[in-house]
Amino acid sequence: MAEVRRLGVLTSGGDCAGLNAVLRAVVHRAVEGYGWTVVGIEQGTLGLMDRPARARETGLDVFDGTLMRQGGTVLGTTNKGDPFAFPMPDGSVLDRSDEAIEGVRLLGLDALIGIGGDGSQKILRRLAQKGGFGLVTIPKTIDNDVAETEVAVGYDTAVQVATEALDRLQPTAASHNRVMVLEVMGRDAGHIALVSGIAGGADVILIPEIRWSIDCVARHIEHVRRQGRNFALVVVAEALRTESGDKVLQ
Repeated sequence: MAEVRRLGVLTSGGDCAGLNAVLRAVVHRAVEGYGWTVVGIEQGTLGLMDRPARARETGLDVFDGTLMRQGGTVLGTTNKGDPFAFPMPDGSVLDRSDEAIEGVRLLGLDALIGIGGDGSQKILRRLAQKGGFGLVTIPKTIDNDVAETEVAVGYDTAVQVATEALDRLQPTAASHNRVMVLEVMGRDAGHIALVSGIAGGADVILIPEIRWSIDCVARHIEHVRRQGRNFALVVVAEALRTESGDKVLQ
């Protein structure tokens, strides 16, 4: 760490709650703790490939207590444009990783902090290995599907929102004698569906990690009705598939 004097930071992938709070923590620790200069890179790796690179020095005056309560990311982000297979207008892909690495050098960065999910972290890791610069990544994904990570930035808020949605659906379901189905995000992981379903008192939780059948779901809902309840709540993860492999929700 003694060799680091100029630190870059970027957000990559989808946005989620907590990104600005993480950026604020990085800036405060780097500036107050080590006296480093922090350079915020705009629009993720896209900012590194632009000429001039889209970046700005970021100090304590930018990341105050107000900003960390703001949603999204003040630096902007991207969830497309892999530098190793960048999509071109003619439909082809081009390896632009050298341009991204050159962007790190042009900005005079000694190391980089990347805030992103598993896809973003894989790309940043390849760039750091190829470019020979220091890298620390911070797991950020509502899906909570980064290996060796118990809770990623954004996951808790996603669970809270999904649980609140169940709370709001319940009285409507009861008023109309209905089975209400809530689809939640999570890509290929069922963490949001499972935890919010338990917290929100769902009757059925369907996740891609566990096999299921519509007959089993129907029998359970019928059991709920025989117990005297006129409604049921079902939580479905977005990646859920039928036993034949087809997506349940298109």
